[in-house]
Amino acid sequence: MSNWNIEYLKPTLLNPVPSDIAISRAQPPKDIEKVAGEIGIHPDELDLYGRKKAKVSLDILERLNEVKNGKYVVVAGITPTPLGEGKSTTTIGLVQALGAHLHKNVFACVRQPSQGPTFGIKGGAAGGGYSQVIPMEEFNLHLTGDIHAITAANNLLAAAIDARMFHENTQTTEALFNRLCPKNKQGVRPLSEIQLRRLDRLGIPRVTDAEDLDADQRAQFARLNIDAPTITWNRVLDTNDRFLRKIEIGLGPNEKGQTRTTQFDITVASELMAILALTTSLGDMQKRIAKIVIGSDKAGKPVTADDVGVTDALTVLMRDTVRPNLMQTLEGTPVFVHAGPFANIAHGQSSILADKVALKLVGPEGFVITEAGFGADIGMEKFFNIKCRYSGLQPSAVVLVATVRALKMHGGGPAVVAGAPLKHEYLDENIPLVEGGCDSNLRKQIENSNKFGIPVIVCVNKFATDTDKELELVCSKAKAYGAFDAVVSEHWSQGGAGAIALANALVTATSGPTKQFKFLYDLDLSLEDKIATIAKEIYGADGIELSAEAKEKLERYTKQGFSKLPICMAKTHLSLSSDPSKKGAPTGFTLPIRDVRASVGAGFIYPLVGEMTTMPGLNTRPCFYDITIDPITEIIDGLF
Repeated sequence: MSNWNIEYLKPTLLNPVPSDIAISRAQPPKDIEKVAGEIGIHPDELDLYGRKKAKVSLDILERLNEVKNGKYVVVAGITPTPLGEGKSTTTIGLVQALGAHLHKNVFACVRQPSQGPTFGIKGGAAGGGYSQVIPMEEFNLHLTGDIHAITAANNLLAAAIDARMFHENTQTTEALFNRLCPKNKQGVRPLSEIQLRRLDRLGIPRVTDAEDLDADQRAQFARLNIDAPTITWNRVLDTNDRFLRKIEIGLGPNEKGQTRTTQFDITVASELMAILALTTSLGDMQKRIAKIVIGSDKAGKPVTADDVGVTDALTVLMRDTVRPNLMQTLEGTPVFVHAGPFANIAHGQSSILADKVALKLVGPEGFVITEAGFGADIGMEKFFNIKCRYSGLQPSAVVLVATVRALKMHGGGPAVVAGAPLKHEYLDENIPLVEGGCDSNLRKQIENSNKFGIPVIVCVNKFATDTDKELELVCSKAKAYGAFDAVVSEHWSQGGAGAIALANALVTATSGPTKQFKFLYDLDLSLEDKIATIAKEIYGADGIELSAEAKEKLERYTKQGFSKLPICMAKTHLSLSSDPSKKGAPTGFTLPIRDVRASVGAGFIYPLVGEMTTMPGLNTRPCFYDITIDPITEIIDGLF
C-alpha cells in the first residue's frame, strides 16, 4: 500500500483553549466521501449517512485480503482519577501527529459513546481540545443508529422470553405444540430452520412434518421450562434512568398474574453490544447471538436465544451494525467509531471489525491506534486476553497514558472528586507525591504491560499546572521501570503538533523486529485458576476468595461446557484492588469474588468483584441543562 494522498486540516490554535464544541465548530470537516476516497475506500463500499459520516462495507476485507496488516497499537492508562486522564484525547492526538505531521497512513478506532452519559454527568466522548473527532454533535448523538438497533434487538429477546413463559404457563402441551407448528394448507406441520436446530440440540432426528414427532418429543420441543429466577436477560434503554434499576413486570390485567421482578440496563451494557464489538463477520454474529444464554430451565440446563427462536430476527435487526462508521479527526485523519461495550461487565473496546478493516487500509507501514477503557489493569488486560484472542490480531505496542495529577493521587495526595475543585497539592509543584505515584502505580502498570511481550511507551499527558521538574521525573522513572520510552505530550492544547514526540517514539518502538506477543493465561486452565492468575499477576493480590454463590456458578458453568472461555473481570477502575479508596499499588490483599456470570454469546465469563451498576442515574444537575439548539440555524451548544 502506498502513502495516502490526504488533504489535512489545519485548525487555528487559540490560547486559552476554547470549549470542545467551539473548537469542533470552528473547523469545517471534509465531506466523508472525500475522506473515504483519500484512503482508498471505493464508492460502492461506502453507505452515506449525511455528508459527514458513513458506514463502510465489509466487502473491503475480501478486496484487500492480500494486503499485509499495519501496526496495531493500544492506548491504555495508569489507574485513573474519577476525572479520567485523557486516553481518548491521546488516541486522537497521536493519530493526528502520525498522519498530519509525520505523513503516515494512520487510523483511529474508538468506541461509540452512549447517549446516557452524554446527557448525564460525563458529557461527550469525542476526545477534547485540539484532539477530537468531528463533527462532535454527530459523534455524540445517534451516529448511524447502531445503539438503537441493539436496543431494539435486545428488547425483542426480552419480550420473547416473557411471552414464551406466559404461553407455556397458560396452555396445554398439545395446544402449545399445535400453535408452534401450525398445519399448512396441505395438512403438514413444517418446521423452520431455527426449530430444526432445536431438535438437533435435543437429540431428536429432524423431520419434515412435526406431526411425526411422538408425544414425549413434542413435549421436549415445545416446552423450554424456563426457570424465571435464573433469567439474566434484561431490557435496555440508552438513557440514564435510575428508577428502572428494579421493576415489576406483568402487572397488566391480561397477564394473568404472571409477574416477576427484573430491571433495565443501559444499552451499552447489553451482551449484544459486546457481541458486536467481538464479532468477525455477520455470520459470526449470528452464531454468537444463537449462543446467548438467557437463563436456565428447571433442570438446570442453559436456555439460549436460539431455543427461544429469535436468533435470525435479532441478526436482521443488527445487520447494518456490523459495518464500521467512518468519521474524521480535527486534522482530517480517518476514524472508525464502532461499538461501545461497558469496560467492567464487558471488555470496553471498539470493534474487531473496525480494527481489521483499518489495518488493511493503512497497509504494512501504517498504524491503527485503538483505545482500551479504564486503566491498563482492566482495559489493556481484556484487550489482549479477550479481543486479541478472538481477532487473531498481533498487537505491536502499548501507549500508557499517565498524568501528574493521577500520580500525585497515587503518591498519597488527597481524594480527587468529580465536580469539586482540586486541592492545592494538585495545583502546586509536589515532587514527593509525584515520586510516590511513579514508584507505585506507574511502576506496576508498566510491569503489567511488559508481561505481554511488546514495547510500552509512556505518554505523560501534560496539564497547565504541571511543572518541568514533575514531568521530567515521570519520564525518568517510567524508563527506569521498563518503558521503551517516555515522552511529554501536549496534544490537548496543540493538537497533532503537540504529540509529535510521542508519534516518533512509537515509530521507533515498532520499527525493529516484531516482538513476540503472549497471552497472560492459557484457556485450558480452570475458570478459578484463570481468575486467580489475573488477580495475582495484574492486580498484585495474594489470591482470590470465592463466595458460595461464585463457587456454585463456576461449577455450573464448568458442567455446562463454558470452562474454556476467557475471563472478563468486573471490578472498580479506581484501584488495582477491589477497594476504590486504595491507591498506588496495594499489596497484601485478597480479591473477593462476589458472583460470577456468563456472556456465552460474547464469549467470556465475568466475575463480579464488587457491585456493578449497569443503569446509571442522573445527578442533580445533569449535562442536559447546558445543551441548547437554535431553531433557525439548528446549531447545537452545550455538548462540552
